[in-house]
Amino acid sequence: MHPAGLAAAAAGTPRLPSKRRIPVSQPGMADPHQLFDDTSAAQSRGYGAQRAPGDLGYPAASATPQAAFLADPVSNMAMAYGSSLAAQGKELVDKNIDRFIPVTKLKYYFAVDTMYVGRKLGLLFFPYLHQDWEVQYQQDTPVAPRFDVNAPDLYIPAMAFITYVLVAGLALGTQDRFSPDLLGLQASSALAWLTLEVLAILLSLYLVTVNTDLTTIDLVAFLGYKYVGMIGGVLMGLLFGKIGYYLVLGWCCVSIFVFMIRTLRLKILAEAAAEGVPVREARNQLRMYLTMAVAAAQPLLMYWLTFHLVR
Repeated sequence: MHPAGLAAAAAGTPRLPSKRRIPVSQPGMADPHQLFDDTSAAQSRGYGAQRAPGDLGYPAASATPQAAFLADPVSNMAMAYGSSLAAQGKELVDKNIDRFIPVTKLKYYFAVDTMYVGRKLGLLFFPYLHQDWEVQYQQDTPVAPRFDVNAPDLYIPAMAFITYVLVAGLALGTQDRFSPDLLGLQASSALAWLTLEVLAILLSLYLVTVNTDLTTIDLVAFLGYKYVGMIGGVLMGLLFGKIGYYLVLGWCCVSIFVFMIRTLRLKILAEAAAEGVPVREARNQLRMYLTMAVAAAQPLLMYWLTFHLVR
């Protein structure tokens, strides 16, 4: 067709409105008429992407270095081997400690209560009124000190030793003679005399061949009771001077002598009494002399360790 005719035909024909093509919404694009974004599909796609076959629909946990270490069989073997070594080391330490320091036995000597402490202190100051000195047993085992006032304990000697050191410091302070070195010398001197006593008694028991149930801890307990009288003597000396010191210390010295005689004779002479050996037998007399020597040494040490504290 001629171009002029085409132009006339176009001019005579009315123009139709053009149709605007609306683009199809992409999956990631939001609807313009929607107030909130729909994220359910994305979440479902995310969970579906993380889901592994056979995991019941839960997302797979991310592997951490700790989990990877624990999942390693070599690491598990190393941990088991280390645990076994630690258990063996603990058992070895417990055995050695119990051999040199009998912790299980020490619990027996500290099984006390307030009533026992009061009764024991009364027995130490007034042993003349006590009649039954036998230690009670239950199935060949001595009962705990809180059930028997005759049983030895370590609570009173330990507390008495600490209190004695404090009272000695107080006495030195009232006389303007206090110094840390002098207080340390006082404590170490008392501890050294106690150690020498225990060693001397053990050697004497060995030489006399005494088969007794008197243990080293029992000796420490019995010999430590003298600190109770020493505390009383020093306190009375601080309050009433030399007269109060000598009166109270003299009473405590006699009391501890009687206490030691009546206590140790049942321990040292128990074998002879069980065998029915006469008291006048030579070995038995040695045991009696040993008991009296131990009892007589207590007043001497009580005076030696306290006389310079009262002026």
